[in-house]
Amino acid sequence: MEIKNLEIKAAIQVLKPVSEVYEAIINPVQMSNYFINDSTGRMEEGVNLIWHFPEIKDIDVPVEVGKIVKDKYVSYRWDIGDIKTLIEMNIEPYEGNATVITITEKGMENNEAGIKWLKENTEGWSNFLACLKAWLEYGIHLRKGAFDFRFKK
Repeated sequence: MEIKNLEIKAAIQVLKPVSEVYEAIINPVQMSNYFINDSTGRMEEGVNLIWHFPEIKDIDVPVEVGKIVKDKYVSYRWDIGDIKTLIEMNIEPYEGNATVITITEKGMENNEAGIKWLKENTEGWSNFLACLKAWLEYGIHLRKGAFDFRFKK
């Protein structure tokens, strides 16, 4: 059986309540501690935003926020270069006031470009989850300075 469309799935348990994890995902001030440099606004259903990332200098990343269900689900499409994909984040309570967040990204064909995307974004979502966990549980900003080497000659 041939796989026509590729999909990334990554998950992690965060030792914080669902409401804190959800807020960290939709609030750009929180997001700037583990994911983006800045955003033109808060993630709200139907809103279009622009994100900037520390590892991508001087590039606007358009984000179309899709469906949001408070403390449960966040979806959006983003456009990085020629690639426009759907990201879905499921946020579920777990034992002892913890939260499991599962991220799925879809929208690429099973071809050479899709395989490259699969590799890069699987690594990216693993990094996202580790940085989110470090920030929420320990107040550590893992991305700070992590990409400075890319811009020094």
